[in-house]
Amino acid sequence: MLPLDINAELGRAGGNAVFFLIGAAFGATLELAGFGDSRRLAAQFYLKDMTVLKTMFTGIVVACLLLFLSSALGLLDFSQIAVNQTFLWPGIVGGLIMGIGFIVGGYCPGTSVVSAASLKLDGLLFLVGTGLGAGLFGETVSSFSEFWNSSFTDRLLVSDWLGWSIGATVFAVTLMALGMFYAAEKTEEFFRSGTFSWKIARPVYLAGAGALFAVAAAVWIIGQPDPLRRWELLQGRYAALLASRAVFIDPLEYLKTANDTGIKLLTLDLRAETEFTVFHLAGSERRTLDELLDSRVAAPLAQLPAQGVVVLVADDEAVAVAAWQRLKVQGVSNLYILEGGLSQWHARFAGRTLHGKPFDLSRPPASVLELFPKDAFTPKIKLATKKRSGGLCS
Repeated sequence: MLPLDINAELGRAGGNAVFFLIGAAFGATLELAGFGDSRRLAAQFYLKDMTVLKTMFTGIVVACLLLFLSSALGLLDFSQIAVNQTFLWPGIVGGLIMGIGFIVGGYCPGTSVVSAASLKLDGLLFLVGTGLGAGLFGETVSSFSEFWNSSFTDRLLVSDWLGWSIGATVFAVTLMALGMFYAAEKTEEFFRSGTFSWKIARPVYLAGAGALFAVAAAVWIIGQPDPLRRWELLQGRYAALLASRAVFIDPLEYLKTANDTGIKLLTLDLRAETEFTVFHLAGSERRTLDELLDSRVAAPLAQLPAQGVVVLVADDEAVAVAAWQRLKVQGVSNLYILEGGLSQWHARFAGRTLHGKPFDLSRPPASVLELFPKDAFTPKIKLATKKRSGGLCS
């Protein structure tokens, strides 16, 4: 199932070659679309040439439909696709600044590279200015770092923001794009010739719009696979981790992790409410298997920072494994199971004392580790690196 790890499939040299070819094709496409000419780009703001808007919306809609149609058909694991982090207010302010620069200079950073590649003087100067501006930003960001890092959300989709299903959101975005295409064509027509007609002059436009509409409707009708269906599709990728018990951590490793200030630990207790009330690990939250099917529960876990670790606690190993499967296919990284559940926890720590005094079994201090040999457990927690992504004007 997609996506593929190109470096793993082709090696570093092969991967770099593929990335180079994609980058070169992207640059050539921008040049062919006229994005290397500041006059054509600036004409966007005078409403005479809407190539920028049409090209951008074409890229957005085609990528959107291909991604989510592939996901709906079980060909792509969307949780493994990198999504840019959201910093809402800094993004809005930065977008306004870049927009003003776009109007004044005629380029954005990406298109200035395209222009500079064809040795256009204005593109070269804009690219130099971009580099100087980036350097100046790097030297001054500490003075406004609080604002720069504000309103942060790691993986926020438009569907999450609206509270809609992905299918409904894709359909709405497609309709919006078709409306923008139509408005762009008619705006160009009016500001170029001073005339206006409601008719669509080219039949190919109607055919293209119909195809986009049909695919968007299919994405909505088919829907995205639920976690249970995703596990059926993805178990070949993750089953070995369960079979080798690579994700089962010893209570001693849990204790070490819980006392590590560099790690954000979240513990989900899957036992019955009566058992949870009698005893549970400090800071743990009680959840049921059914709740883990809800994206509103899983999404915050998938958005944890790279140092975030989620540990599942259940005395029934089958329940813990089922919970692990449901969360793993929803993109939760650094996901582990407490080996043996709380039965093994009590076997490890109950009845022991620290300097002759009992300690709180729900929150043992790190010094309890000194009661055990250093090789008493095999460390298994490995913090996964968060995926990052970029874009045309990143």
